[in-house]
Amino acid sequence: MFQLEEVHTSDKTALYRHLIEQVRHLFEGERDFMANAANLSSLLYHTLPDVNWAGFYLHKHRELVLGPFQGKPACVRITLGRGVCGTCAEKRETMIVDDVTSFPGHIACDPASRSEIVVPIVRYQRLIGVLDLDSPVAGRFDAIDRTGLEELVRLFVQHTDL
Repeated sequence: MFQLEEVHTSDKTALYRHLIEQVRHLFEGERDFMANAANLSSLLYHTLPDVNWAGFYLHKHRELVLGPFQGKPACVRITLGRGVCGTCAEKRETMIVDDVTSFPGHIACDPASRSEIVVPIVRYQRLIGVLDLDSPVAGRFDAIDRTGLEELVRLFVQHTDL
């Protein structure tokens, strides 16, 4: 049985190494998409500091539809190319936005959010969706977050039936 281990470190690289190990255990023997997405969003929300939303948007019929998440209620549908999530999905590349108020077309689901990172989920050249994290702190996300979250998405894809 999985048990959340608290990590007390200011070293982001060490934090992500620990998260990657926890995710390997969390996904062990489980391949269900919804179960793994729900658990991953919960783990990120409860482990990463200064995060006020963590979750998934799933690609369906040229738009993103809200999936499992932790945080305040969110926008349900996002058109590809719109906002940070839609732009990430369309470009299929990780996006870090230090100040969401300066991002053209930003969709403000939670007015407390100031920065955002969105990682595309792609398998066999097919867009599955995106992993989205918001923070009430401007400039919260950096290259270490990008590397760590991209690795976690890679593990999610590897251990989940998509």
